[in-house]
Amino acid sequence: MSTLKVRRILDTIGEMFPDAHCELTHSNPFELTIAVLLSAQCTDEKVNKVTDSLFKKYTKPEDYLAVPLEELEQDIRSIGLYRNKAKNIQKLCQLIIEKYDGQIPQEHSQLVELPGVGRKTANVVVSNAFGVPAIAVDTHVERVSKRLGLAKAEDSVLEVEKKLMKKVPKEEWTLTHHRLIFFGRYHCKAQNPNCEICPLLDLCREGKKRMNTLKNRKTKEVKTR
Repeated sequence: MSTLKVRRILDTIGEMFPDAHCELTHSNPFELTIAVLLSAQCTDEKVNKVTDSLFKKYTKPEDYLAVPLEELEQDIRSIGLYRNKAKNIQKLCQLIIEKYDGQIPQEHSQLVELPGVGRKTANVVVSNAFGVPAIAVDTHVERVSKRLGLAKAEDSVLEVEKKLMKKVPKEEWTLTHHRLIFFGRYHCKAQNPNCEICPLLDLCREGKKRMNTLKNRKTKEVKTR
């Protein structure tokens, strides 16, 4: 894809979602890390409902270790994979107390060593909590990148991230991450995307295919009347 097309995509989604931001409610790096850990295979909306009370009950790593695992599980029970996530939260809290004086480390290499924290979570934390440029590839970023031709359909999540880092100016990585998420969450949805009003339709092979299918369906309906 040419630099001009990439620039057009970035400018267009920027105009559509100028205020895109992290929608996970948090007030510090520790809360953000817990929230992102909980968000795996779960919506930000559901996570925010749970953390609204969770972050009032648990304000520091020691608090999560002061209760039985079963109690923490019940506190996050409405979130998918809650048992495994509860275990990881307690392991994470134990580790940062022992190794980082109870603070979330700022280095990406240290973050990915924390229980339950993968590359995507680490990217979200370093970019949103510590201001380090990063592109976290979640399901929305992956889907939109592939639909718009920023990555290939067969690319892995890591390959998508590397291609975005290469094509997007570094100073725009974090903002582009948020805008791609908003574009995918509110416009280019997995099901029923808004292809008919999409300003980037001409760049989207899947979108053009959807519109042609819709056009042919309408033509058949007219002919059968």
